[in-house]
Amino acid sequence: MKSHNLTTVDDIYNGLRAVLRLILFLFIICTYLVWSYLCHLVIRNPSKRQTLFTKNSHFFSGLMLKAFGVELNVLNKPADSEKFLVVSNHMGFIDILLIGSVFPSVFVTSIEMRNTPFLGLITEMAGCVYVERRNREKISDELNSLISALKNGFKIVLYPEATSTNGEKVLPFKRTLMMAAAHAGVPIQPVVVNFREVNGEKFSTKWRDHLCWYGDMPFAVSLWNSLTLKSVKAEIEFLDQIHSTLDDDRGVVADKAHELISKKFVPVLVV
Repeated sequence: MKSHNLTTVDDIYNGLRAVLRLILFLFIICTYLVWSYLCHLVIRNPSKRQTLFTKNSHFFSGLMLKAFGVELNVLNKPADSEKFLVVSNHMGFIDILLIGSVFPSVFVTSIEMRNTPFLGLITEMAGCVYVERRNREKISDELNSLISALKNGFKIVLYPEATSTNGEKVLPFKRTLMMAAAHAGVPIQPVVVNFREVNGEKFSTKWRDHLCWYGDMPFAVSLWNSLTLKSVKAEIEFLDQIHSTLDDDRGVVADKAHELISKKFVPVLVV
């Protein structure tokens, strides 16, 4: 009976915490959207506008991590002046905030995300580049968009798994868009994202659905689950850069990046 009462009290506290954080989340999002839209109206030059969008999303990503109670440890961060194509594992929207808080970045996401109510507006105001994963006929234009952004000095973040995962492993990488680095003359920067602790415990299947947004899980459910957590300790590690050329086999390049990330990835603990 006592244990049941404690569980009920914990559920109440978790619910209250989630409601308060949801209010804070909505306030931050609204402020971000208003500020970004004002920038959209005032700045007419597309490149300058995208630069401002990335700086805004960088700033607000840091605020959002605090709202979610996330503590981030960054290892081997390159100099801010360096330009590269980031490739990383992907488990959900939290790791987007993690990387976004480290430096201003242009994220590559799907056209489906752009067409999603609310999330589409957020990504558009972040200066994201969109790709049509279901239509390979447009791959050349999409590749050129990434090359152009890299040559203009932007850091690009690409999730070559092409989806978010449940934290069990790093899925095989899609290869073509990674070649944008060679075309632009910049290195590929592999990055591994790991969740180390959740509520003072190791990241396990007990907490998986609180941090991983995968499969058919609705965004609202994933968001609410994340908001109920007391604390999260996450880690981003920048691995050895890959300097590829146009003569390199794209499969070999993708496999090398995948191997580097997989070796440092810590899978969710099965309990």
